[in-house]
Amino acid sequence: MFETLFSIVAPVLISAAIGYGWAYMGRPYNTEMVTHLVTAIGVPCLVFTTLVHAAIDLDALARMAGATFAAISVMGVIGYAILRFWGQSVRAFLPALVFPNTGNMGLPLALLAFGEEGMALAVAYFTVCIILQFTVGVAVSSGVTSPMALMRVPAIYAVILALLFKATATEVPLWAGNTIELLSGFTIPLMLITLGISLQQLKISALGKSLIMAMIRLLMGFAVSLALADMLGFEGAMKGVLIVQSSLPVAVFNYLFAARYNTDPEAVAGTVVLSTLMSFATLPFLMWFVL
Repeated sequence: MFETLFSIVAPVLISAAIGYGWAYMGRPYNTEMVTHLVTAIGVPCLVFTTLVHAAIDLDALARMAGATFAAISVMGVIGYAILRFWGQSVRAFLPALVFPNTGNMGLPLALLAFGEEGMALAVAYFTVCIILQFTVGVAVSSGVTSPMALMRVPAIYAVILALLFKATATEVPLWAGNTIELLSGFTIPLMLITLGISLQQLKISALGKSLIMAMIRLLMGFAVSLALADMLGFEGAMKGVLIVQSSLPVAVFNYLFAARYNTDPEAVAGTVVLSTLMSFATLPFLMWFVL
């Protein structure tokens, strides 16, 4: 069991550590360019090739999407109540409590732990999370509702196109499939390296507050997803992916939105860093629980 856990967790930690070390040594790395490259090309290609080739039916993907929506909704209600009771800014911290790092960490973990089936289910979770983050999340952070923000997320179009191919049992042309699969290959390594670089560059501020927020994110995600998985009768990869994706640390995107809308970005950055560092310690236990 230890060897299995290590083979899942080690690639994620080592890849992130490479990014951290690269930034620590002062080596050049255009984070903005790489982020745009991954978001505009890598992730859509990865989403498309995963959904098209995965031996999983649309019903399973729909069930995971529904469970994801339910998990994020419940976490939103609980997070809102905690922040109001604590007297903290909902605009600053609710997105951080609700939206986990389902891309940089969730996708590689699902692939390594559950194979292609787990990857497809993780993509379903990731897609719903991205949709809600760029609509509800942006609305909470900015105070303005902007559904058009969703139109600027390339992964959404990849999902729609992949589902059309899958629903109609249409074969993807070989040249197109090979090209998309080739381009998808750089996505996960760059996401993990960029995560490590972000951890080195972000600074921890308001240590006490950030630490409590980080603990709430990890514990709330685990508790909510475990309860939902049992209620919905999920088993195997379905249960594992739901719990893993929900129990991950704060997504870096939450810091980017906090900085853009000036909603206490320093404290949010601290929450991102601390929750990620804490997750490196909890990941082996989390993976042991779901396997």
